[in-house]
Amino acid sequence: MQRLQDRVAVVTGGGSGIGLATVRRFAREGARVVVADIDTAAGESAAAEADGRFVRTDVTDEAQVRALFQTAVDVYGGLDIAFNNAGISPPEDDSILTTGLDAWQRVQQVNLTSVYLCSKYAIEHMLNRGKGSVINTASFVAVMGAATSQISYTASKGGVLSMSRELGVQFARQGIRVNALCPGPVNTPLLQELFAKDPERAARRLVHVPLGRFAEPEEIAAAVAFLASDDSSFITASQFMVDGGIAGAYVTPL
Repeated sequence: MQRLQDRVAVVTGGGSGIGLATVRRFAREGARVVVADIDTAAGESAAAEADGRFVRTDVTDEAQVRALFQTAVDVYGGLDIAFNNAGISPPEDDSILTTGLDAWQRVQQVNLTSVYLCSKYAIEHMLNRGKGSVINTASFVAVMGAATSQISYTASKGGVLSMSRELGVQFARQGIRVNALCPGPVNTPLLQELFAKDPERAARRLVHVPLGRFAEPEEIAAAVAFLASDDSSFITASQFMVDGGIAGAYVTPL
């Protein structure tokens, strides 16, 4: 499919995981892609694969975020799609009883403040076009609770979900759609690190997935491409669940 032919897309966290899979999917569907990542080697590799442009970006730095979206406009003439996906889940973020303020604030800055900044500067440019699609990576944990807590991560994703809903409503009449993507657990380096460090804690997650497995990054990228395209033209302010049925489950199959 070529649903995104000649559209200009920015992907943050585009060097690995869901971001990299989305960069590849966007390119296959005809988009011109600007890859943002703090990892220069990974970001350059992803951009080269997509025949796109790499901009090293600390997504918590307002000036760098502003420059990222301006680069997309300067190089490709406008902005159609923003996939605000960069995020972290450090081991220091755990139970509220053990998570320090420094860890709390770091996760909030990367996972929530960055989405605020990216949405702000993406929407400014999209208003000039009179249309656009913003997809913000939240999580299924934004709508559920867990005994294996990552308190700041969970709170940050709840913030992304609420902010995306509000932006989707605010800018709907101006042709800009904003949706919160809510993936379930995905087979990415972040999840693999969790398995390596604490297999028992990781296994506790898998039992709650009705489909019986974690998602592959390409499956999430397919959902992002749908939300970026005109196939989702009547979808905005949504919590778009791609979670293998977790949020709908009480008891899962044996």
